[in-house]
Amino acid sequence: MASTAPVHPVDEVPPVRQLAAFGLQHVLAMYAGAVAVPLIVGGAMKLPPADLAYLITADLLVCGIATLIQCIGFWRFGVRLPIMQGCTFAAVSPMVMIGTTGGGLPAIYGSVIVAGLAIVLLAPVFGKLLRFFPPLVTGTVILIIGISLLPVAGNWAAGGAGAEDFGEPKNLALAAFVLAVVLGVQRFAPVFLSRIAVLIGIAVGLAVAVPFGFTDFGGVSDADWVGISTPFHFGAPTFEVSAIVSMLVVALVCMTETTGDFIAVGEMTGRKVEPRSLADGLRADGLSTVLGGVFNTFPYTAYAQNVGLVGMTRVRSRWVVAAAGGILVLLGLLPKLGAVVAAIPAPVLGGAGLVMFGTVAASGLRTLAEVDFRGNHNLTVVAVSVAMGVLPVGVPTIYDRFPDWFQTIMHSGISAGCLTAIVLNLLFNHLPAKAGSDLAEAGGLPVGGAERHVEKPRGEAV
Repeated sequence: MASTAPVHPVDEVPPVRQLAAFGLQHVLAMYAGAVAVPLIVGGAMKLPPADLAYLITADLLVCGIATLIQCIGFWRFGVRLPIMQGCTFAAVSPMVMIGTTGGGLPAIYGSVIVAGLAIVLLAPVFGKLLRFFPPLVTGTVILIIGISLLPVAGNWAAGGAGAEDFGEPKNLALAAFVLAVVLGVQRFAPVFLSRIAVLIGIAVGLAVAVPFGFTDFGGVSDADWVGISTPFHFGAPTFEVSAIVSMLVVALVCMTETTGDFIAVGEMTGRKVEPRSLADGLRADGLSTVLGGVFNTFPYTAYAQNVGLVGMTRVRSRWVVAAAGGILVLLGLLPKLGAVVAAIPAPVLGGAGLVMFGTVAASGLRTLAEVDFRGNHNLTVVAVSVAMGVLPVGVPTIYDRFPDWFQTIMHSGISAGCLTAIVLNLLFNHLPAKAGSDLAEAGGLPVGGAERHVEKPRGEAV
């Protein structure tokens, strides 16, 4: 009998029942972040409620399509890993500026389309830079991703940024209850249930929240049953130079962040990201961004929120996230379903988010455990990179007096920390060491040999 080759966990297709449960869990993990971008941009432009609702349904629809492209893939598009796609927050400030200074939504969409095409063209170039992401850099970036997301979970747990009852003890108590449920299910429930611990925690939290008045389902009855996003609903795109330049900067930031997310998921799933697969994934990002400009939404990138869910549940199948993409498409076509999900109170999401985002940070520490810190400057690389990544998270206004392009790059802790880690790794581990330096003498390395500590394959690292 001919033996069949074993299927990699990333390519396994779970039963339909599990696909639906795992997929819904991913949708709940990213939903609040996904709808936040159109809400912020539309609110800043003072759009009427009908247009805001249209932006949200269009966003969910393209989120689903982008996720399907990334997970399933076709030709040279898609990294084919469990990667969830969503609107990037890096583009919020530039888009608000473009939309409120006379350009309106058509100018935003014109710049988004150009940025998407630029990502498609630059993807092969970024793919060749993968050798500058050894475990030293990837572990640092994954750690920064987790730390940067924790304030998001904190805001949710307190009731949601801008909420009238922000920080009320009842909100934090509900978040703590959900956290306890998630941990209890993970520890004591059977294997399948432990893998949907987040979904169970959110469901139980919602069941408790309803009788205590934490949420209101009034918006569900007002939502339409069917809604279809048509191309260029807000008018033909316009192409303004200043808007395009600012969005191209956003594109570079998104590519940097997405690279870190791809590498993180590759580490968690045991399928290492190669230069070709990285280029394919970035190319899919670009295509999704172009679709966003056409179908009345915004630039797309890999969602770090869901990276933590992959690490926490240890469910590595890309088809699970593809199922989540299908659910998002349904939510985009059926606004009433989207309104049901939107009614989940923020503290419920906050309790689950603390576990998920903390898992991302812990995964970064696990990767850094493979790095040799003896007789070299690797500790300095990690220390400064984490500091630069946490700085805009802890002090959000620190770069407000800098030019817009600088703010776009450095206001994101993920991109700031990632760029710092890459530059410092090049400085300390790729440039020749100075003759007679402590590093060369203490480590017994030849000049310029420090990079061997971080460039070896993970299985061979000493």
